[in-house]
Amino acid sequence: MAGTRFQLLSTFSRQFSTLNNVSTVQPKLRIDEIRGRRMAIFDKEYKRQQALIPRLEKIEVTYEELNDEKVTLIMNKGISTPYNCAQHINEQLLKRSVVAEVNGEVWDMHRAITTDCTLKLLHMKPEDLHQATLVNKAFWRSCSFLLGAVVESTFQDEISVCLHSFPPANVRSGSFVYDVQLNLKDWVPSQNDLRQIAAAFQKFVRQDHIFQRLDVDSSVALKMFEDNAFKTEQIPHIATKSSTGRSITVYRVGDHIDISRGPMIASSSLVGRCSIPAIHKLNSKLYRFQGVALPSEIHINHFAFGILESRARKLAKSCKDT
Repeated sequence: MAGTRFQLLSTFSRQFSTLNNVSTVQPKLRIDEIRGRRMAIFDKEYKRQQALIPRLEKIEVTYEELNDEKVTLIMNKGISTPYNCAQHINEQLLKRSVVAEVNGEVWDMHRAITTDCTLKLLHMKPEDLHQATLVNKAFWRSCSFLLGAVVESTFQDEISVCLHSFPPANVRSGSFVYDVQLNLKDWVPSQNDLRQIAAAFQKFVRQDHIFQRLDVDSSVALKMFEDNAFKTEQIPHIATKSSTGRSITVYRVGDHIDISRGPMIASSSLVGRCSIPAIHKLNSKLYRFQGVALPSEIHINHFAFGILESRARKLAKSCKDT
C-alpha cells in the first residue's frame, strides 16, 4: 500500500494546507520509509529467531475432525504451523480455516507449533458457541488491524498520521475501530470520503495478505516503533503483562506492522463485504475510524447490510488495550 493515496485526499491537502488549519509538526518520514525500516527490523529479528532452532525435531500433531475422527501428522517442531497441517489434510479445509486451537489454546494459522499437541481448525460457521465467539473476535480484531493499515497509508504526506490503538474485539459493539491522530482541524468526513476509504480497505484485503506473527523483546519493539509516540508509551506497559515481562507480539500484513496480542485470522482474503460507516472526532486531533465487515463466505442482501451499517455508525466505547 505504500505510495498509494486517494485522489480525494489531495483535496484535503489543498483544504488544509494553510498554517491556520494544519497543526505545526516535526518533519516526518514518509509512510513507505517508516514501513521499510520496520520491515527490515522485523525480517532481521525473524531470521535471528529461526537461526536459534538448532536442528529439525519432529513433533506429533493429532488433528481432531468435527466428526471425532483423528488424523496424526508428523511435523517439524518450531517450524510447522496449523496452516501447514491443513495443507496435508485437504484443500477445502485449508481454504476455510480461520484460526486454530492447539491444546485448547486459540492459535494463529501461521504461528509455529512447538510441541506435541491436539489440533482443531476453526472456520467462520462453527456450531459450538464458544468456538464461534473465538472466531468472531479474531475476525473483528483482524479487521481493526487492517483498518489501521489502510488509514496509515491513506493521507497525503504533508498530513501527519499516527496510529494510536484499537480496542479489544467486541462484536456486540457493532463496529471494529481504530483510533488515529491526524493533524487536521475541523475535518468532517463526507460520505464520499467514507466510501473511498472503504474501497481502499476492500482493495487491500483482496490482495490475500497473510498475518505473520512474531514475538519480540520490548527493546526490539521500541526500536521498531520509535517514530510513534503512542506505541513507545504503550510497549513497556504491554510487555509487563507478558509471561516474560519483556515480550511484545507484533503482526505483519503486507508492508504494515503493528502491535496486537492476537490471534488473527489466517489471511485478509477471509474478509468480504465491508463498509466504513463513521469517523468520529474524539478530541482536537484524535479520530475514531469505525468499520463493519462480513466474512468472505457470508453473503446478505443490501437491506440487511444497511442495518449493520446503521448500527456501526454509533460511537464505539473507548478501550485502552489492544
